[in-house]
Amino acid sequence: MALPKRRHSRERGRLRRTHYKLKKPNLSTCSNCNAPKLPHRICSVCGYYRGKPVLQIKKKEKKPKR
Repeated sequence: MALPKRRHSRERGRLRRTHYKLKKPNLSTCSNCNAPKLPHRICSVCGYYRGKPVLQIKKKEKKPKR
């Protein structure tokens, strides 16, 4: 197995790692409720996809405080 002849500097290693970052997801808006959602996916707020209802979303009930 090949081994490096000399040690790489910290700067060189860090320059290589500059591309290891997360990207922001591209968001589109739901045509029904205008909530942000990922493209080509069902809206998690209203359950619509391309203007048609696909899922029945249950509304969360708030529990009374004691």
